[in-house]
Amino acid sequence: MTRRIVSGVVWVVLAGVAATSILWMATAGRQRPLAERDWAADHARAARADIGPDSVTVHDVRDFDWSSGEGAAEGYRTETYHMADVRAVWFALAPFAERWRGLAHSFISFEFADDRYLAVSVEARREVDEPYSLVRGFWRGFETTYVVGTERDVIGQRAVRGDTLFLYPSRATPEQARSVFVDVMARANALSASPEWYNTVLNNCTTNLRDHVNRVASNPLPWGWGIILPGYSDALALRHGILDTELTIEAARDRFRVDALARAALGSGDDFGRRIRVEMPGRQGN
Repeated sequence: MTRRIVSGVVWVVLAGVAATSILWMATAGRQRPLAERDWAADHARAARADIGPDSVTVHDVRDFDWSSGEGAAEGYRTETYHMADVRAVWFALAPFAERWRGLAHSFISFEFADDRYLAVSVEARREVDEPYSLVRGFWRGFETTYVVGTERDVIGQRAVRGDTLFLYPSRATPEQARSVFVDVMARANALSASPEWYNTVLNNCTTNLRDHVNRVASNPLPWGWGIILPGYSDALALRHGILDTELTIEAARDRFRVDALARAALGSGDDFGRRIRVEMPGRQGN
């Protein structure tokens, strides 16, 4: 960790602390998190899951089509996933900037038989015309939501707006992937019933994913810079044997970068997930 990076983190934290008193005034009427607000379109519906011993039926799977580049064509699905069909978990990372990758968004995607994929993204739930703010996220600025959607939606949304995107295979066994899938869906249900405040550091995309992973991982992920600064979470996952590659992190980032592939595959519908993986450079080897 360089001195410049540490300095940047310190300033972000100090900005959050300094803003707390101001945000307290701005959020005085928001003493408890709510499930019902005037949500932004992409956060309007929270997914719910019927979890059974052999299958999980997910309601309000988001399936927006971003291929036009002029906003999304909204759509939702109800999908049933059989436990025996769970194959793997993929780890996705979208850094916010090119020059310093510390700030980023992380999410996961479950792979099922027959090239079916389901992405899950833990996000700060925004209201209509409300932008995301790191500082506002320190103090009751947003609720936490689990966006459950198709990959062409969740990955496509970020590809369209020009984000850098990485999609890494994990070493999770099918049994571990099933356990994480059920755990994630149970957490989504819990948030629908009992909303929680999002927090930029303590209750964000990466901290929630770490909790899910650590319930099944033989080498749990520790708390540290790779969690506080999600842009380095891929390096943390690689060091702890979670990513399914023997490459260095620099080479892995080259191989598993998918933003250009995702933009090219946007119009492919349900074939989106298969296409971006087949076209990864050197995907047959590690």
